[in-house]
Amino acid sequence: MTALTDRTSLIIAARSGDESSLNRLLRECRADIRRYAQRHCEMSEVDDAVQETLLIVARRIRSLKAATSFAGWLFTVVRRECRRLTRSMFHHEDWTDERIEAQLASRSDDALRLELASALESLPPHYLEIVLLRDFEELSISEISERLGAPASVVKSRLHRARVLVREYLIGADDGAAGPMLRGP
Repeated sequence: MTALTDRTSLIIAARSGDESSLNRLLRECRADIRRYAQRHCEMSEVDDAVQETLLIVARRIRSLKAATSFAGWLFTVVRRECRRLTRSMFHHEDWTDERIEAQLASRSDDALRLELASALESLPPHYLEIVLLRDFEELSISEISERLGAPASVVKSRLHRARVLVREYLIGADDGAAGPMLRGP
């Protein structure tokens, strides 16, 4: 039996309520959870994120619709736990879409254009290129992939990250804090 088939059968057994399969699945996933948490959490929060994720998986494994979606679901749980722990550590709230819209609506069109131009200029070149091809030249993901010679998954990932960076820049434009933070990878 391959590792993938073995894990799939563990997930199916755990979903149906088999306690020993659930325990084995949690032991096997612990390293994956830790690795993912190390990328998304502050180092001081990794252990807490791992523990909370294991508890959530144990409680909610039965609600998982398909065994094949386990990995994606698991990483989503880890990412959410990291965000939650970061929010509690820094005592701040996430911006809701309504709050962002209200903030952006309070600015003039000219001010928004200037802020958008500054946000785009702050992007690293590989992100800027993707945004320009997709949002300004209106190319499809497959067309961009073909033009750049990069896999579609890379194009999608860069486009998503670029849009997140632009959004963070625009949200933080009032306090001037976002600009310098965007220079990272």
